[in-house]
Amino acid sequence: MAGVWQHPFVNVFKHVQLEEWKRSSKEGDVSALMDRSLRCTVYKIRGSVPAGNYIQIPKTSSQTLGLTGRHLYVLFRPIPGKHFVVHVDVSTEDGQTIRISFSNLFKEFKSTATWLQFPFVCGAVKGSVYDSTAQSARHGLVGPAPSGSRWTCLLLDLRYILSLYLSRRYSHLRSVKLCSNLLVKNLVTSDLIFSPAMTYTEARQSKALPDGVAPMPREMAFPVPKGEKWDDLYDFIRFPSDASKLPYDSIQKGQPSTAAPGAPPSRSPLRERPPLCHRQ
Repeated sequence: MAGVWQHPFVNVFKHVQLEEWKRSSKEGDVSALMDRSLRCTVYKIRGSVPAGNYIQIPKTSSQTLGLTGRHLYVLFRPIPGKHFVVHVDVSTEDGQTIRISFSNLFKEFKSTATWLQFPFVCGAVKGSVYDSTAQSARHGLVGPAPSGSRWTCLLLDLRYILSLYLSRRYSHLRSVKLCSNLLVKNLVTSDLIFSPAMTYTEARQSKALPDGVAPMPREMAFPVPKGEKWDDLYDFIRFPSDASKLPYDSIQKGQPSTAAPGAPPSRSPLRERPPLCHRQ
């Protein structure tokens, strides 16, 4: 359970005062801009070499965020026609540092005792050719982001990832490195499952919210114009997914699940042990 000051959530960009770059660092082509669809400031990271164009939080690898919320929310949009990489470093209860990486550069899932690499399958505009093809090819179309790539709320269950893939116990989030090419609105940690399409008004009217589920905080929310639906404009991806038909070794949008939000999958995923890769 997160410390009291970390509940119900921690706005990571606000926590480190990202715009001042005193407790975080940037390298290469990183810029702040006003996103017209979100109506707020976002950060754009671009460049042909991900290792040379990034935002790192906190500033150095010797520092740690120490955030204990089990869920990390990444609010981002892949840049069309490009690849991106995100590295998330976490600590286990026995003091081991584990790196969790996801990217549309990765062709397959790979793992070592200290590094998990997940392919990321980018979503596209609903009804587009890319979207239709991806829906029929559930194991994904890994590669450059499509022209209609959407703003995405990615929920990483850090505790469950470590338990499922490495049989380790999660302690806290150490650091995050966001590498080109992507736009990012924010990072948030929490013990709660936030429902991105649910407003506070709807939550107050609902009498049967599952335990541990809450409406998306306003500072995390993506705006929905009147008459539109959240799911038609944005993507919400929860990983590991509770949709049993999805592959557990790639991160991609799934079909709606009948399981209660926040509940773990009803059974362990069936998958072969992946080949090992060497950390570079």
